[in-house]
Amino acid sequence: MRKEILSVCFDDLTMQQAVDRAMDYMERGEKCRVVTPNAEIGLDCLKNDELRRLVNDSELVLPDGIGVIYASRILRRPIGRKVAGCEFAEALADRMQNTGRRLFLFGGKPGVAEQAAAKLQEKYPGLLIAGTCNGYFSDEAPVIDAINQAHADALYVCLGCPKQEYFMARNREALNVSLMAGLGGTLDVLSGNARRAPKIFIRLGLEWLYRLLSDPKRIRRMARLPLYLLYAFKSKDKGERPHA
Repeated sequence: MRKEILSVCFDDLTMQQAVDRAMDYMERGEKCRVVTPNAEIGLDCLKNDELRRLVNDSELVLPDGIGVIYASRILRRPIGRKVAGCEFAEALADRMQNTGRRLFLFGGKPGVAEQAAAKLQEKYPGLLIAGTCNGYFSDEAPVIDAINQAHADALYVCLGCPKQEYFMARNREALNVSLMAGLGGTLDVLSGNARRAPKIFIRLGLEWLYRLLSDPKRIRRMARLPLYLLYAFKSKDKGERPHA
């Protein structure tokens, strides 16, 4: 079931349900685009009609961030839980083990995708990595050729928003993969180059606070979380979709 939260229609799913749907698409050989909007991307969707359309046209729209969950409660359309992109990436990799399905990692600085691939295969020995490619390119054609020649079933596109959303939409038919997932900085986490918040912060919905404490320069980005919630309160009071 989808629930509209500040113009973005989210799938209200558990992690297992999200992974089940992704695997179903691959098993049927059908195209599936996965996006993982958080509060920051939600604000961008309020201002950017094209991005909002691309997000809502995706087959899976997963709520990546506690801000989305809080906003859904304010609007009285509660989403049960967040489905973090990096957790979805690991859960799907786990499920792909010993199935013959092949995963391609795309994005990050040179060397990061290769590091992430090594870490994933160490953790999930039955996972097949079809190939890797960094996110620094001026011509898409060689990237598309490399992905297609690898015969991948799933593709993690980690270019940051909105670049990854535009890439997936623009090349949906050119890429011979069933599932594409836009996952932002996930490769940095999977490779070990970036750390997630301790579990206690994640459990309490304070991952944003850990990031701020770890890097105070993020304060301008973090300020977008209360702004997103403010839009939710305004939308609730007016009973209409807000305009940024």
